[in-house]
Amino acid sequence: MADELRAVNTHLDRIVIQGPSGSGKTTLAALLATRLKIPHLELDGLFHQPNWTPLDLEAFRSAVDVFTEQSRWVVDGNYSHVRDIVWTRADLIVFIDLPRRVVTLRVVKRTFLRLLRREELWNGNRESIRNVLSTDPTKNIVVWSWKTHAKYHDEVPEEARALADHARVVTLISARDVESFLETVVATP
Repeated sequence: MADELRAVNTHLDRIVIQGPSGSGKTTLAALLATRLKIPHLELDGLFHQPNWTPLDLEAFRSAVDVFTEQSRWVVDGNYSHVRDIVWTRADLIVFIDLPRRVVTLRVVKRTFLRLLRREELWNGNRESIRNVLSTDPTKNIVVWSWKTHAKYHDEVPEEARALADHARVVTLISARDVESFLETVVATP
């Protein structure tokens, strides 16, 4: 992993962070954006409009297209509808591939803290107890994370390597890898 991280330092203008819900994508992306002084786009915050209404696909793609036309940025999120935009423009694609049990515990804790605090996520949206009790993965983020975890371990990184062969693809498999990655990137002159 150390050699892979050292190689990352060569070109860090356009970074994509992906992984299952609860893996720490937004946290890592926000830290990178702050430390590298580059703009950050959280795809969830763009896509989920008030009352959890999804942004029209054409408008979503257009907004992502405009954002990624900038020379430097970090984008976090897993939306397949915009992979062709963000992956083709990325210098670096990072997959956070923590064990399922770790991600599940994180997303459960995060969800219940958001419920207790009535924390606003994006555009006035909040977690709801009804969704947390649902078994529908499109409503329950815990179920969604559990069901999609394998996809971000097996399929998506290989797809990125095939479709964005110009970009460096890095997989981080532990919290220690994420910390080392952040330290290495920030140490870039």
